[in-house]
Amino acid sequence: MSHRPLHLTYCLNVHPGLEWADNLEAIRTHTLAIRDRVAPGKPFGLGLRLSRRAAETLSQSDTLAEFKAFMATNNLYAFTINGFPYGAFHGKPVKTDVYRPDWSTLERLEYTLLLAKILSRLLPAGTDGSISTVPLGYKNVLDFNVGGTVPGGDRLTAMIGNLVECAAELHAIRSSTGTEIHLGLEPEPDCLLETTDEVLRFFEDSLIPFGVPALATRLACGKPEAEAILRRHIGICFDTCHLAIQFEPLADSLTRLTRHGIRISKVQLSAALEVAPTRAARDRLSDFCDPVYLHQVKSFCIATPNAPRPGGAGGGCIFSYADLDQALASPITSSADTDLWRIHFHVPLYFERDGVLHSTSKAMDAPFWRRLATAPVSHLEIETYTFHVLPTALQAGGIETSIAKEYAWVRGQLKSS
Repeated sequence: MSHRPLHLTYCLNVHPGLEWADNLEAIRTHTLAIRDRVAPGKPFGLGLRLSRRAAETLSQSDTLAEFKAFMATNNLYAFTINGFPYGAFHGKPVKTDVYRPDWSTLERLEYTLLLAKILSRLLPAGTDGSISTVPLGYKNVLDFNVGGTVPGGDRLTAMIGNLVECAAELHAIRSSTGTEIHLGLEPEPDCLLETTDEVLRFFEDSLIPFGVPALATRLACGKPEAEAILRRHIGICFDTCHLAIQFEPLADSLTRLTRHGIRISKVQLSAALEVAPTRAARDRLSDFCDPVYLHQVKSFCIATPNAPRPGGAGGGCIFSYADLDQALASPITSSADTDLWRIHFHVPLYFERDGVLHSTSKAMDAPFWRRLATAPVSHLEIETYTFHVLPTALQAGGIETSIAKEYAWVRGQLKSS
């Protein structure tokens, strides 16, 4: 790996909690125990997850001061926040509500800036901060494309305007405090940004050409400076599960994004389920249907028996199902043994296979880790938020044991790369 400082954490969105008191109790109960297993006696980074309500509580001066003292006492530090879910994220149906409010709304902007102000107070000196967020919005709700002048342009204009304002405020934080915070739009299946091509099209055809002049006006600066500020503060949260579901080679995606000057705000290390959609596999997948989260499915249909498998060029087509139950209700085809489903259900990184069930962890291959070693990103976050809805067998040993094993898996990959 490179010699740049790497910050590795796990995302606290795995722990239920709408209120700040719940978040703090999870840190006391689970995070400290995980710290003692994976980094005894060493500084331990936190990947915070704060709902709007929790953020409003933590932003209060007394509460924030108490938390800073707690972190200092326990050798903890915060460097990233998951700002994707605005409200409740456990124990009740979330599904497509997780994408609301989207980036066309002031609620999303105000929430994100609240997180940024909190993070600016918590960051250690000399450490930059990252916030991951919704990939603009959910595609099936917001029916327009993300490049250039398109139907739904008013909604897209609002999104760009809010991202410009966000960049301006993050620039103000940097100018006044020296603290650099960047926002990562997180591509996800069936959202306005789900593939590398869509990310590139949004940045090159929409955000940069329309956002730069707006930011230059907002900050009374030249366009080159405005573009540098926009690219510094608005980037991508690279989730390995989400891009693997699209059957994208991860190393290639990282290379393309960085080559086009798009900041990788952080990399979320996560894995999805993969199966050949046979009857036996569908029977096993029924255990993964739950009423809480959306489990989008991408089906790679092999065109011919000898066609290349995903990860290469050509040879098949990708078909989408909005949720796992819809995929399971689809007919079993004659090509079920050769087709592939990748399901947006995060499974532990160390899980590779169990009979007919496989994982996309293998998509994090040697080329990916080598590319990550040279990529300009220092924030890595393990994210397996679905632990509490996993089948019982995959929860064996409890959450602390599972997360500790994920740390060991990641460190093993980093060491060997």
